[in-house]
Amino acid sequence: MSAAFDVVIIGGGIHGVGVAQAAAVRGYRTLLLEQEVLAAGTSGRSTKLIHGGLRYLESGQLRLVRESLRERETLLGIAPDLVERKAFHLPVYAGARRTARRIRAGLQFYRLLSSGPGGRFAALPRRAWGDLDGLQTAGLRAVFRYYDAQTDDVALTHAVARSARDFGADLQVGARFIGAERNAHGYEVRYVQGGIVGSCMAQVLVNATGPWAGPTLARILPGPPRIDHDLVAGTHIITEGTLRSGGYYAESPSDQRPVFILPWRGRVLTGTTERRYVGDPGQIAPTAGEIAYLQEVLAACFPQFSTTVVDAFAGLRVLPRGASDLSARRRDTVLLADAPVPRLISIFGGKLTTYRLTAERVMDRFRASLPERVAQANTSRLILPGP
Repeated sequence: MSAAFDVVIIGGGIHGVGVAQAAAVRGYRTLLLEQEVLAAGTSGRSTKLIHGGLRYLESGQLRLVRESLRERETLLGIAPDLVERKAFHLPVYAGARRTARRIRAGLQFYRLLSSGPGGRFAALPRRAWGDLDGLQTAGLRAVFRYYDAQTDDVALTHAVARSARDFGADLQVGARFIGAERNAHGYEVRYVQGGIVGSCMAQVLVNATGPWAGPTLARILPGPPRIDHDLVAGTHIITEGTLRSGGYYAESPSDQRPVFILPWRGRVLTGTTERRYVGDPGQIAPTAGEIAYLQEVLAACFPQFSTTVVDAFAGLRVLPRGASDLSARRRDTVLLADAPVPRLISIFGGKLTTYRLTAERVMDRFRASLPERVAQANTSRLILPGP
């Protein structure tokens, strides 16, 4: 006889383990299936930021920014060993698309949407520019300092996974999802682990496979709803250098797109790019053009730093398809359900920063599909184990 679970999750990235934690904390029998290792995909290839998304103000995504800022403060409280508040600097050069006045207005709005001390910002006086890690001062018109947070995305994913296990979730790594079929009680789920085909029953099923969300839905019967979406590649490079003052958020000299330059494990992390990707998500890799683009941004801001790449990685984001270009596309998380009283929810998109809120919303959507259980904790106050 197949094992029976209340909640089965496919995918061991940050959203998958987040749902596993939220489900287990609420008292549900929970199983997660991950075909490789935890954080093998985008959740281990991010910009390592827990932030509000300052640039999303330009496209009017106020709710997303407000929610992200609130979650930033929540994660600073529940993951003190994993999430660290950092100073970030916005240099404004002559000819920049975003003027100092526009940036100041954006930061004022960011502060209004923030809660706690993370909303403060300041324009740095010219006499302080020389202390900014060798930042290029030729043509520099202004520098603003504000605050967001940084994390180790892989370590955060593993911490959430450990928390889920502590509350009874069963996380199976190396378990490849084969397919699922809906019946009167939920879904019969099939998977392969160690060369052996297994199956289980799930009252509800969560598709948290990120860039593989579309192919995963193709293995579920009867055919569930889908949405048109794009895979968007983002590349990062790591170079030698030391940033002691915090992170930097600068415009690319070639197209005025904002790029982060961050301290990372004693080196410098620069990213990210955005390009539409078509192909196997498992084959995503940085391109020579993306690497050169990021080297140009780094060299423009810090001409004394080496631009020799010691490592590079690329991840994929999922964006619902729209008429606007990629930079203006909305970044809201889409929870696609199979019915008004859902048995299947697919997570499309989402941010590292809001993984916890997304997981809680998934479980809230399942409220009418699952039996009542006694919650054991609240994820907004549950301290995550350190690395």
